[in-house]
Amino acid sequence: MKDQVIIFDTTLRDGEQALSASLTVKEKLQIAYALERLGVDVIEAGFPVSSPGDFESVQTIAKHIKDSRVCALSRAVAKDIDVAAESLKVADAFRIHTFISTSTVHVQDKLRRSYNDVIEMGIAAVKRARNYTDDVEFSCEDAGRTPIDNLCRMVEAAIKAGARTINIPDTVGYTLPNEFGGIIAQLFNRVPNIDQAIISVHCHDDLGMSVANSMAAVQAGARQVEGTINGIGERAGNCALEEIAMIIKTRAEFLGVHTNIKHDEIYRTSKMVSQLCNMPVQSNKAIVGANAFSHSSGIHQDGMLKNKNTYEIMTPESIGLKNQVLNLTSRSGRAAVKSHMDALGYTDKEYDLDTLYSDFLKLADRKGQVFDYDLEALMHFANLREEDDHYKMNYLSVQSGSVMATTTIKLQCGDEEKCEAAVGNGPVDALYQCIYRLTGYDIVLDKFDLTAKGEGEDGLGQADIIANYKGRKYHGTGLATDIVEASGQALLHVINSIHRADQIAEIKQKSQMETV
Repeated sequence: MKDQVIIFDTTLRDGEQALSASLTVKEKLQIAYALERLGVDVIEAGFPVSSPGDFESVQTIAKHIKDSRVCALSRAVAKDIDVAAESLKVADAFRIHTFISTSTVHVQDKLRRSYNDVIEMGIAAVKRARNYTDDVEFSCEDAGRTPIDNLCRMVEAAIKAGARTINIPDTVGYTLPNEFGGIIAQLFNRVPNIDQAIISVHCHDDLGMSVANSMAAVQAGARQVEGTINGIGERAGNCALEEIAMIIKTRAEFLGVHTNIKHDEIYRTSKMVSQLCNMPVQSNKAIVGANAFSHSSGIHQDGMLKNKNTYEIMTPESIGLKNQVLNLTSRSGRAAVKSHMDALGYTDKEYDLDTLYSDFLKLADRKGQVFDYDLEALMHFANLREEDDHYKMNYLSVQSGSVMATTTIKLQCGDEEKCEAAVGNGPVDALYQCIYRLTGYDIVLDKFDLTAKGEGEDGLGQADIIANYKGRKYHGTGLATDIVEASGQALLHVINSIHRADQIAEIKQKSQMETV
């Protein structure tokens, strides 16, 4: 047990506090199930006294979750503790987590009590919670700014009162890693009954050091880390638990500790939390960001193709992500282009790498990121240009009301101009119906995003779509001051890529027939 780091998840409590809209009971239960699958030891399901909705959520989760210990938060107030116990009693076993501020600024300016009074309140809270369960956690809020003598007194008193887990939070993300690790080390050296409790840490990310502080505490003897999925939470957020789990896994030999986390569930859990909480994960986020296992530099890509360990200290498969991505950009080298062509089934004899790479760089400078279907088009249509697109929008008219919208377009289809009008649920839907009818492609949209580029009324709208056609995914972008026009550009971008892909397929088929 002393080598296990307990993972305490507070996504549904501290994490939810940062959301613009509260999660429903159903959504919270869905996340709780995902956390249970992930192997989280303790799930802090909410703050029951705060609202009837939170009470219902905690009660529902406590009723259904069996493999993780369900916990509820309470202030060091009798009513809070009683309500927490009431919400949790449907569980076979549960934890009550009670807290009180201990830093000088909090005691004097928030609680406006003496420190002796605060200690007595903490003792009373722990004892009351122990009437309901043996599993009581006590937190010293703002411990990172609490004088060490006072902190030692509070920790000793809480353990003596019956707390079996003592949480030392860096509530405002103030401390440095060596400083925070030093606090934990001093507690182990100075509190006589420290061996009777597990020391936990709960670090915030105001200065970007929550994970570093948590790991410093683990190295100093802490055996529970509290945090959230994707690091969501108050202000700049909490310690990201997926980062803690992968640090401990990746550096297990050095750290000498382990967790019960099922690492291949990390990516799926992260994605679910991001979607349900409507909080996108930044691309460069450690472990679960879109770029965490992608490689754009030509030097890096060459190294990866020779030995993945050159630039990856963990595999995407280890977090449940199946595909490694070598992004094709203007920084990519010949090795990456050749790797993609090999994956597409082309042999060295079918194309000239120097010519293809030269055309690739020109396209990458214009387009940013190049996809596999672009490479195929470059191979068959040298010096690919947007002017050569088969489909172009010559005219667009939109009439939109509160219920329905009508769109009329003129579309250049090769040498012929065609007209179409359609009604839809909105102007973009109506426009897409027009384009589908004129082009005849049966396309399924997997993703549609609109983002603002620039500020004010002259700002541009960028549409990004991912479409599925015959089992292959195509990416399209459009940029215009009118978001409907931008959306149309994005779809035509996709359709022109599909058109080229169809032409390539015909060329391949013809070549095969001639060979036969």
